[in-house]
Amino acid sequence: MNYDVLSTLFVGIDVSSLTNTVCAIDFQNNKLLDFDTKNNRIGAEYIAEAISNCLVSNNLDYVVIALEATSFYSTHIANFLSTNKKLLPFKPLVYQLNPKTTANYKKTFVDIDKTDHLDAYVIADFARCGKISSSPWRGSQFLALQRLTRHRFHLVH
Repeated sequence: MNYDVLSTLFVGIDVSSLTNTVCAIDFQNNKLLDFDTKNNRIGAEYIAEAISNCLVSNNLDYVVIALEATSFYSTHIANFLSTNKKLLPFKPLVYQLNPKTTANYKKTFVDIDKTDHLDAYVIADFARCGKISSSPWRGSQFLALQRLTRHRFHLVH
């Protein structure tokens, strides 16, 4: 961890094909953001603006954004948020999480329902508790390597 957790905003995003549900909490588990937006460029810009405003208004210095790796639906938002100019001053760390991991973490909550808002909260809390063991998203590197290996596979066959 290269950031001060006490001055960090932890954002969980429940990604689906049509919408992104966002929940943001601080280290003391205060819910600072909780909203839905479309899973498109306008929605992504709204998320970045809301996170940036939240960081400034709550005097926070860093942001950790976690979302489940859901096929290709989460790739674009992860790439957008990790390189967004409004978020770069806050040293964003964006993580794509294995859905099995967050589902198992959710089981530790007693009597919690299955809703997108609660899922986004659980993802944010997973990040807040320091449970992330994967590396931060490096979109351009990942996408370049993916294209290269798929092209090689095509040429070989």
